[in-house]
Amino acid sequence: MALTKNKIDRAGAALAKEGFRNVEDMIELEDAFDEYRKSHLEPLSKTTLELQAWLNEYGHDYYIAQRLKRKPQIIRKLNRLSVRLTQLQDIGGCRIIVEKNETVDQLVQFFREKIGKTNELKLTRITDYREKGRDITGYRSVHLLLERSGRKLELQLRSRIQHYWAESIERTSVIYGHHLKEGEGDPVVISYFQRLSDAFSEIESGRNPAPRSRIEINLAKQQAENIIRESTLAPAFDSHVNEDIILTLTEKEKRSASPINNWIIVFDWNTGQFVSWDIVGRTPDEAIAAYVNYENMFPVEKNFEVVLIGSSRVATVRRTHSHYFGIEDYEKILENLDESIQGLESIGAIDVSGRQILLKLYTKHFWGHKTVALDTLRNHFCKGVTNLDAAIDKLVERGLVQRESATGPVSLNIKARAEIDRLVS
Repeated sequence: MALTKNKIDRAGAALAKEGFRNVEDMIELEDAFDEYRKSHLEPLSKTTLELQAWLNEYGHDYYIAQRLKRKPQIIRKLNRLSVRLTQLQDIGGCRIIVEKNETVDQLVQFFREKIGKTNELKLTRITDYREKGRDITGYRSVHLLLERSGRKLELQLRSRIQHYWAESIERTSVIYGHHLKEGEGDPVVISYFQRLSDAFSEIESGRNPAPRSRIEINLAKQQAENIIRESTLAPAFDSHVNEDIILTLTEKEKRSASPINNWIIVFDWNTGQFVSWDIVGRTPDEAIAAYVNYENMFPVEKNFEVVLIGSSRVATVRRTHSHYFGIEDYEKILENLDESIQGLESIGAIDVSGRQILLKLYTKHFWGHKTVALDTLRNHFCKGVTNLDAAIDKLVERGLVQRESATGPVSLNIKARAEIDRLVS
């Protein structure tokens, strides 16, 4: 199909306003929309692979994943911002999560230099939402607007704390039934997340929120939680977390040799559960055909959410898009500030070497009585891990790894399964 700027924008306007002239016009413009969205996948995948290679060279711990924007999201954004389809800058997006906010600063400069040396990839704008937070929600991140092959792509850079907040508001949106990051829902609920974002920003700056601020945030949390519980749009309370999802996806991943696998994930807002997840071809034609097919099978009007995510390792998807993998605790819809801080400290206490060891033990299923000798770990599974003995000592001290003696074989502590799942996924 020959795509012109005019046809693309006509398709966007017709979809946003449901303004089709007739059935033939609807088919033509929906095909144009699908073709335009598809045209972002190949330049996006090339960019993600390039960024991943640079990150490996840079040497910091990171998570990276890509996604094509969902059709309902695009339609909502066209209506909310009153813009044309060709003006949207994030139809193809890539997300990178690093440990600290200062690493985000370093990566911005690092990518600026790297991109400046390439011919295919261009950096057109940098927007930093970290100091004050974007709009009324308190969203914090750095966005790099890129161009490749005539398509605009968005790269999001977040620290671990900034991403923790973003995933919290996404999980709450699933339960609440409102798109909170887009400003939907009760102002009290949105205000809670804005306050929480400000508090997290203080923590990242090395300052602890004042006691009065903590009390106010936790009071706001209680008010927001009551509002969500009373909402008729919150049917997901009876759902549960499927602990076997990542294991299932990992097995599928092993059978694919592609450097980036595209995953179709279908989430049911009515129940808070997955209804489908599948690995699809990396080529744009295969991936977008599957995407459109799933969107037709599971319409947003019936509260289904279909997403196309690309990653070189599915465990990365668990980290970058964790809200799609189940809500962990429906008894506590929101987290109070003290619990959030404790959770962040727990995750941050494991250094890069410790995470590498945990991940290797995890992927090789060394749990409980199934142990591995230290020499095997050092010389075979974890060759590139620095300070392995010291890292294992810390993991043992934390109760994540167990051993009978200082030089004996090691395994993961089954009693710490929940925490280990959170640290490695």
